[in-house]
Amino acid sequence: MGGSRMKRKAMSIIKLFFFLINMVQAGGISLFIYMTTKKICEDDQARVFLGQVDAIPKYPEMIVWSTLLLIALLGCDMLIRETRKEQSGKIIAITLGIDLVCSIVLVWILDFNYNGVILLVFANILVFVNDTKIKYLLIGVATLGYLVADYDLISVSNHLFSVRDYIQYYNETQQQLLFSVYNILGSLNIMIFILYCINIINEQRNTIQEVNEWSRQLQYANDRLKEYNEMTEKMAETRERNRVAREIHDTLGHTLTGVSAGVDACIALVDIDPGQTKKQLEVIAKAVRGGIKDVRSSVSELRADALEHFQLDEAISDMIAEMNSLAGVEVVFHSEVKPFRFSEDEENVVYRIIQEGITNALRHGKATRIQIDARKIDGVLHLTIQDNGCGCKEIKKGFGTKHMKERVAMLGGSIHFSGENGFLIDARIPIRWGEEYD
Repeated sequence: MGGSRMKRKAMSIIKLFFFLINMVQAGGISLFIYMTTKKICEDDQARVFLGQVDAIPKYPEMIVWSTLLLIALLGCDMLIRETRKEQSGKIIAITLGIDLVCSIVLVWILDFNYNGVILLVFANILVFVNDTKIKYLLIGVATLGYLVADYDLISVSNHLFSVRDYIQYYNETQQQLLFSVYNILGSLNIMIFILYCINIINEQRNTIQEVNEWSRQLQYANDRLKEYNEMTEKMAETRERNRVAREIHDTLGHTLTGVSAGVDACIALVDIDPGQTKKQLEVIAKAVRGGIKDVRSSVSELRADALEHFQLDEAISDMIAEMNSLAGVEVVFHSEVKPFRFSEDEENVVYRIIQEGITNALRHGKATRIQIDARKIDGVLHLTIQDNGCGCKEIKKGFGTKHMKERVAMLGGSIHFSGENGFLIDARIPIRWGEEYD
């Protein structure tokens, strides 16, 4: 951060020095023309001077005031851009446009005796251009404009007053001094422009390198976050499995122990007292129903939130509508099973398979259309999910496919996957079709 501030400070100093050089040179030329013209008139050398030059300015005093006004406008624009850090692009564009117009007018007023302000304006424009190619293009345009607006080139076909002619009015010593100052200021202007361009390009390169470094760090952090998320998900899955296992062990284990003892008693009584055996079997049946109820109670906590408030078909329709609106994907659900309602554990499995199928199609397959079909064939629910995504040659065993297999297996069903022509999920679930459990 400290290095960046130093670089910005250095650039501000270069920019200020660049402006001051242009102000001194442009203002100095206008004042020099005015004062020399006044001196020529005072020395009564006007006739002689007119015979030696091609042209003279009509209103030298007006040149001075016009030059100072244009310099003031350039300075105000620069001050606005420097002090207003949060200025809009519109304000920047307006001030830079004013700078460009001022520079053209200034060069014209001074009869092309000074064209360094063109470099100043283009240097200011370069700061707000991010594209490197455009920067180089602007540097080329600035250089070309500077060369084209040269006095020696323009004066071939136009009658222009010359600063050199005015310098030659003075004695040899004064001429040497004035020519030295004139040439030094012009050279300084070019050197600062080159230095300015080099600093801008280097600063952009450093910025690009910083952005790339931040991007690499962000990607690394994102990868670590994904790993942490997967690990957390796996840990949560393990904890949930252990909880459910403990719950089932405590409830169903106790029930099965009693049932086992009851069956042993029935085996012993069946030949001796059939009536007592029947009563014992009724007790066992009641205990089994109670165990089933306890297991369902444990599993119901894993039920999807949407199924707590809606019927299965309504929950699926709501999920599909949300995907269609948020993800911009076309999800079509067609069911030949009416009504589309099952037991809680069955509905939870069907809902989760459809949910995971849509998620995988969007996340991995980049699909734009997903077709979901549900049919009843020979008492088995056939559930297929087909998308038009990129598919895959080799199906990797991730959390999604693993969970779907486990859920279907809990109901005694099967599920198959295919990565050809998009991705296909084909689940076959033996539904109880309204069988009631007490």
